Amino acid sequence: MGTTEHTVKAFDEDIGELRGLISEMGGRAEAAIVAAMDALVKSDTSAASRIVSEDTRIDELESQVEKLAVRIIALRAPMADDLREVVAAIKIAGVIERIGDYAKNIAKRVPLIESRRMIEPISLLPAMANTATEMVHDVLNAFAARDAALALRVIERDNVVDDFYNSIFRTLVTFMMENPKTIGEAAHLLFVAKNLERVGDHATNVAEMVYYAATGEYLGDRAGREG
Repeated sequence: MGTTEHTVKAFDEDIGELRGLISEMGGRAEAAIVAAMDALVKSDTSAASRIVSEDTRIDELESQVEKLAVRIIALRAPMADDLREVVAAIKIAGVIERIGDYAKNIAKRVPLIESRRMIEPISLLPAMANTATEMVHDVLNAFAARDAALALRVIERDNVVDDFYNSIFRTLVTFMMENPKTIGEAAHLLFVAKNLERVGDHATNVAEMVYYAATGEYLGDRAGREG
């Protein structure tokens, strides 16, 4: 094997490892959101505690992504679309770490919400969470496949998450006004909804990075030309 072939093979192996780390990070963050919502609905404080403690693994994976990406840039000197993918991986890892934090934040609220079955908007939160986690799942698939079209479809779904949040916000504010004794619990549920809204925002941010890594175009530039 010549030097060039060896270098290409080594680079491909490094990129494969980088994608694997991102995939594991994303899978853990996605699962954490699902588990946090399940713990919330079931009032499962032990599961909630476990979610909080397991967040450190996502933080460790982010550190591994950063170290590997720096090594790839330093040793392989990637060009063009390869360099875009490595840089995107660093940014995406940072965003996924934040998504993991939102799951942890939701889990921390579980012991603080006692009257959840009295509060009707709790029924909207799992549906909102499903949409947000589907966005995370799909955007990670888009990154793995360099699928710009799938990234665009993820971005389009952010409006659905925003609509959920606005509906839950209005319902909870009305509920708090009519039932002052539940203000504490309702405020925690509003915090949960806001965290889910931020998950959707971050999935959208990742989708924009995936689109750029796949095409070399920023979505703002694309919109400017089409408008």
